[in-house]
Amino acid sequence: MPSLSTAISLALLASGILASPVSIDVVLARRQAASSSKNGKAAYVLTNGEENAIAAVAIRANGKLGKASVTKTGGCGSSTVDAQGKIALPDALVGQSALTIAGQVWVHGGNDNIFAVNAGSNTISMLAISAEDPLLLTPVGTPAALPGTFPNTIAASAKNGLVCVGTTGSKSGISCGTFDTVTGIGQMDALRPFDLGQSDPPVGPTNTVSQTFFSEDESMLFTTVKGDPMVNKTGFLSVFSVQSGAASLSPNASANACGEAVVAGGAPAQLSIEETRSSPPGTAVLFGSAPILGTSPPQIFATDASFGAGILTLSPDMSSTLTAKQAIADQKATCWATISALTKTAFVTDVGINRIVEMSLQDASILNTIDLSKETPDPGLIDLRAAGGFVYALSPGNGTTPAAISVVDVRSKKLVQHAKLGKIGVGATAMGMAILI
Repeated sequence: MPSLSTAISLALLASGILASPVSIDVVLARRQAASSSKNGKAAYVLTNGEENAIAAVAIRANGKLGKASVTKTGGCGSSTVDAQGKIALPDALVGQSALTIAGQVWVHGGNDNIFAVNAGSNTISMLAISAEDPLLLTPVGTPAALPGTFPNTIAASAKNGLVCVGTTGSKSGISCGTFDTVTGIGQMDALRPFDLGQSDPPVGPTNTVSQTFFSEDESMLFTTVKGDPMVNKTGFLSVFSVQSGAASLSPNASANACGEAVVAGGAPAQLSIEETRSSPPGTAVLFGSAPILGTSPPQIFATDASFGAGILTLSPDMSSTLTAKQAIADQKATCWATISALTKTAFVTDVGINRIVEMSLQDASILNTIDLSKETPDPGLIDLRAAGGFVYALSPGNGTTPAAISVVDVRSKKLVQHAKLGKIGVGATAMGMAILI
């Protein structure tokens, strides 16, 4: 049975990419360059319903959304509850990155893969995205069982063949497993606990896991965790290093007598069990984040629902400090963030205000406020992603207002489309936003 790295190398050999050595840094640079100029091919949203599914919506050449499909994940969705025990909507999963895509760095002409959390069944799913039709998703293997409860955020590294998930229920923490394009996700490893003292389902939005995501070079896994200022509980940034293995791309791949790619062997990549945890002074409710590309030392643009957003800078020991802070006036809960490679700025959203705020990656200052309140009926916006010249922002609605995606031009700062999702079964429980480039 071919391994991930074997499948990768076969695809690369077929396309001629391995005719000369290609370093990991070069491929990562190519990804950054491509993401700044290319519009997306499709947008993906998790329905997070009782029977969980991924809604895929095609992106046209002009950046607008077109036809759609819905594919079941094989798992169940769920929602957090509020202090009174009522289902908390919108923002059912109190996190960012309920979906993620991996594979587009290495495999040119092959399948990308999308990963999703199933909060109600404590599993994660992997589906292949057809290279011919980005709306065609095919489950790979079966949903992987987790040692934790209530998964709400997921990250995948094509470089390491590693998928990691954050859980925020009674068993909260981080767990990882390897994946390949034939068998799917392998057995998940032991939970690296956060000990939040939560329940199933968890009571949110504070005192919960926010987002897990890999660093730019995929050598570290970051996780933001919300504190609870009402009880003087501090949030934190968690950092685990990746111990590299055979899943990394080898520039020296060759073919054997049968025409099969031969890649240097070794143990699979895995996430360290040694954690660096820091609570940067000035933060309280860290939420959605994104690594700022090309920074040394590494920097993270992070929202904080207690004030707005800022920039975290990592020290050599992997602890973090808040080196830029920007309060957002009249904010209710600034929680989600994305970075546009085209404008080299960040965009953030608020679940309680129908607007998108553009912010600087140098000092987190506010550059523009894109007020959508007179153009769409959305009560607020949550998960968002930038691709090419556009930002795609999800509003799951509130049960009476339908779910929709707002498409905004990052240069003109104008709304170009408001695409309603109700007809394809996306409602108030919806979470996540991933874009195929």
